Amino acid sequence: MHKLENRVILVTGASGGLGAHFATLLASHGARVVLAARRLEALESVQAAIEQKGGRAASVQLDVVDEASTIAAYDFAEHVFGPVDSVVANAGINNEGAALDLIIDDFEKVMAVNVRGSFLTIREGARRMIAAGGREREHGRIVVIASIMGQVVKSGMAPYCASKAALIHMTKALAREWARSGISINALCPGFIPTELNAEWFETEPGHRLINSWPRRRLMQASALDELVVHLSSDAARCVTGSVFTVDDGQTL
Repeated sequence: MHKLENRVILVTGASGGLGAHFATLLASHGARVVLAARRLEALESVQAAIEQKGGRAASVQLDVVDEASTIAAYDFAEHVFGPVDSVVANAGINNEGAALDLIIDDFEKVMAVNVRGSFLTIREGARRMIAAGGREREHGRIVVIASIMGQVVKSGMAPYCASKAALIHMTKALAREWARSGISINALCPGFIPTELNAEWFETEPGHRLINSWPRRRLMQASALDELVVHLSSDAARCVTGSVFTVDDGQTL
């Protein structure tokens, strides 16, 4: 049910971390994957790894806060592989720090990338899916990568928590608005996962304290998200829309 052959899937924030993981995963299931992010050289490295394993991928430079850049990325995807069938809106940033000391420009950057950027990515994807006949085929799929920080809070992460909560609510609003468009849009809220950006921190004393505060006292891996991401990107998710999925190994309990 979950095979993705002949699907064209655009993944934002695909130059590293979860984005690169998702792109590699989807390509391994037969999708033609468009890798999108600002760091073109890093994207091309991910692309090469996918192609070395027999997958199909292409890279395009994308600044998600720029509408023209977003439109150009979808134009590129259509030129290389055809109309986009599925989108994984993964691009996001964080800027930790006490709210009283936070520079307002840093707050605005987080909201711009995480909320505005996701909205532009999602909206352009929906436009393309509808134009390609998605209403009749019920073929369009959008996966919004939110976070457990959109459901619970952590000190020093006010902008990030606010932005991820906004994504969850926006997903539900757009699911309602596009209910008859043939598009299924859902939000995925991962727990804390080690990536190249945070793996060293989890080896520190504060990192160990956080891990030990969770019921299972362990870090979950990105692979814990695999089956759900594939499912929500596929035809099997035809009757799943406006849902919010938490996969956190019990971190929020």
